[in-house]
Amino acid sequence: MLDNAIIMVVTILVINIFYVSLLTLRTILTLKGRRYIAAVMGMMEIAIYVVGLGLVLDNLDQIENLIAYALGFGIGVIVGSKIEDKLALGYITVNVISSDPDIEFTKKLREKGYGVTSWYAYGMDGDRLSMQILTPRKYELSLYETIKGIDPKAFIIAYEPKQIHGGFWVKQVRRGRISKNAKKQEQAAEQKPTE
Repeated sequence: MLDNAIIMVVTILVINIFYVSLLTLRTILTLKGRRYIAAVMGMMEIAIYVVGLGLVLDNLDQIENLIAYALGFGIGVIVGSKIEDKLALGYITVNVISSDPDIEFTKKLREKGYGVTSWYAYGMDGDRLSMQILTPRKYELSLYETIKGIDPKAFIIAYEPKQIHGGFWVKQVRRGRISKNAKKQEQAAEQKPTE
């Protein structure tokens, strides 16, 4: 079956897409502290890698196999990254600085279920409201939209915390308060009469 050149090229391409997708996911899982899942993925990854590389090394005289291997590698990086984006593992911490300290920013965010710690700060042009917000990564874009809806000029910096322990944030985020509020808002939007 692998004597056909087209089948060989497609096989090498598909094998490498799977291999590199697993490699990308395993690396991300390792960085997020999910060692055991990453170890299992690593075992599958190396088995796929050996088969794919073996096919290429056994047929080095055919340049199309090497091209398929390299192309599969590049596509695998993209596919692995897209899969990780869809999984949205972990949490994101967002620091927000609003130029208007009088906006009821924190109240509006808390009503939506976000854990917010806020304090007043002083910037180059005067008083500011500074906030730190924790949310699961799957709600990251929704949080940005909410922030921009409240204060379009807000300064936003986001990063992934390495470790989270204790506090209001963890309790509320783990209880799913944000997802419950998001579902309530969707239901309310569906129930509004159309004009």
